Amino acid sequence: MATDPQSESAAHGTATTEAAHGGGEAGGLPQFDTSVWGGQIIYLLFLFVVLYLLISKVFAPRLRKVMDERATTISTAIATARQVQAEAAEQAAVAKAEVEQARASARATAVAARARVTEEANARAAAEEEIVNARIAEAETAIGKTRDAAMVHVGTIASDTVVSIVDRLTGKAPTAAEAAAAVKGAA
Repeated sequence: MATDPQSESAAHGTATTEAAHGGGEAGGLPQFDTSVWGGQIIYLLFLFVVLYLLISKVFAPRLRKVMDERATTISTAIATARQVQAEAAEQAAVAKAEVEQARASARATAVAARARVTEEANARAAAEEEIVNARIAEAETAIGKTRDAAMVHVGTIASDTVVSIVDRLTGKAPTAAEAAAAVKGAA
């Protein structure tokens, strides 16, 4: 019988694979083969211990350190923000007080200026009123003198007017004494 070299190597490879996996009797998944569970359990325990040690000794402390730094940074930022806010509120209160003080000062200055201007205006008005009153008094004195001077002549003028009117009406002129008596009686 002639054998083919390729079919011989294929048969040999299949036999080797079956021998390595515990024979070809079950034909199922090798992880469910109970003959190799001991090695798998030891391998599983070894990986668990290695991963546990890596996580607990390397990764968890680094993560905790990062989280602590983050928490510290956040709390520091919040504290700084509160401090800045408090300082800003304090500065705003100081500025408000300064503005109120400036307003009060401006009001006081305005009241003082208004009082000064009113006082100066009243003083000027009083001075001008004195001047006007003096001129009025002078004018009244001058008018009084003129009136008195005119009154001296009024009697004479009235007598002359009476004489003239009576002469025209009656055609006969009265005497100066009669005219003077008539003027005095009418006054």
